[in-house]
Parts: sequence; structure tokens; C-alpha cells
Amino acid sequence: MSEHYEIVDKRFHDKVASLFPPEELFSGGLFTEGPAYFPAGRYLLFTDLPNDRILRLDETDGSISVFRQECGHPNGQTVDLQGRLLSCEHRYRRVSRTEHDGSVITIADRWQGKRLNSPNDVVVTSDGAVWFTDPPYGIFHDLDGIKAVSEIGGCHVYRVDPISGAVEAKITDMVMPNGLAFSKDESILYVVDSGKSHHEDGPAHLRSFAVDRNHHVMSRGVFAECPVGIYDGLRLDSDDHLWITAGDGVYCYEPGGDLLGKIKLGKIAANLTFAGPRRNIMYVCATNSLFRIRLKINGRVR
Repeated sequence: MSEHYEIVDKRFHDKVASLFPPEELFSGGLFTEGPAYFPAGRYLLFTDLPNDRILRLDETDGSISVFRQECGHPNGQTVDLQGRLLSCEHRYRRVSRTEHDGSVITIADRWQGKRLNSPNDVVVTSDGAVWFTDPPYGIFHDLDGIKAVSEIGGCHVYRVDPISGAVEAKITDMVMPNGLAFSKDESILYVVDSGKSHHEDGPAHLRSFAVDRNHHVMSRGVFAECPVGIYDGLRLDSDDHLWITAGDGVYCYEPGGDLLGKIKLGKIAANLTFAGPRRNIMYVCATNSLFRIRLKINGRVR
């Protein structure tokens, strides 16, 4: 096994293509985030948060260009059911959607009449609902947002109804909710709490929640504690194994909570997504870089 892959459970051998080390495709950012893959166009969009830009990787020739500049200090991103880009914008304190004609509209920027803090990560469920987290990272200072006082006074996980557009707080007991992802059948929601980043005794773990057909959410407890630094972004593969970023790379857990292995990147990993025609490529945003990792498994775009 390569020095870049740490085996904890032998099942990890069947998940990573260890003959191929992680490839650093880009290292010209300040802090990269928000990888979102567009399969029809064979390209990846990812953000350079402090530099206030979205970058575009063309998967067909490996070129990287600026997709959009001065775009609200975007953080987490995803692709909705119609193939449109959803972005969490720190500066404008909203979740936005880029339409097919290039126009950008607001999906959510307020809850109960109060401005959101700074949406951080976003996912879309099969009914078209948008779920997102809202910690205060983008209002702490002017580096990647605008310094401000929280109007809400808390950090929640929200759901935007696909029909009415109503914004509902679904989880209200987290310190700093961060990355989030659903299981394949959408009965389990995983949410990172990265409160340790700004609170010495704060959480640095991943929690899981049961979600019923009426979108009611009930805590199932802590799924895993982060071994190095804090967890950030996560995605699940086709077998519901969790791949989650941390202070030294990407960790892989099976649905029962067992750690299978780790991909060591030597940098703080922020977020990831699966890509390629068969979803067996993982793109990871880590500190100032974008990495590509070859896998033996298939992931999910959202």
C-alpha cells in the first residue's frame, strides 16, 4: 500500500487505487472549497474562498480557468436536480442558484425575517429540497465575508421547501454546523459540528440524524470524533460509506461507524466530491490546492 493510503481495515484495499498517489492539480488558491461536478460538461467547479472566485477544471484537457470572480465569497457548492449550481455565499449571506442562462438568484437569505449568518455547505434531496448549514465563519471578519453580528443568535441546519420556498430550521442544537450529506435512501442525515475551530472545548465530530417522510429530524447521536483537527465536508459512495475531510486528509467510514482507512494529503482537507463518467474519481479541496484521487468504488454526485 502506498505511503499516501493508511489501512485500518482490510476492506479499504477494495476502495482505493493505491498504485496511483493523489494528484495535486492546482495549488494557486488561498483556501479552496466547494467542489461541484457537472457530468454533462465533464467539468468541476470549485471555490477559492478568500480570493472571492469560482474556478473551473475541464476534465477533458486538465485546464483550470476562472469561472466567476467577485461572486460573494462562495464556500460549499452542489448541483441541483436540474443541473444548476447552488452556492453558499459568505458575503451575501445566502444560498444562491445559477440559472442555465447565467443569471444568479437567491434561494435563501433569511429565516424568520432575520439575515442568515453565512451559509457553509449545501445538499439537495430527491424531492428538490435544499438543505444547508449556517455557521458564522463568514461574519467573523472581512477576509472571506463581511464582519457582522449574528442576527439569528444561533447556528442551524435549514431546509428550503421546493414548492413554497419556505426556510425551516431543522436542527438547532449545534455549535457550528458545517458539512452535511444524506444516506442513499435519505433516511439518515450526517452533519459535521466544527465548533472546536473557535471554541477550545467545542465539538469536532460528525453527528447523524434520522429523517422521516415528513422531514422530521431526530438525533441519533455522535457518529465519529475527528482524530486530527476538525471534520469539514463529506460525501457518501454507492454503498453508503462515508468519506469525510479532516486536518490531514480524507477518512473513510462504513455505515456502522468503523474507520476503514485514510487518504493522507499533507494538507488540511476542506471538501470533496465524486466525479468522472463512472463517479470513481474523487476531487478534494485541501488548503490552497485541488487533488484528484482514483478509486475502486463509485460515488454519488450529491
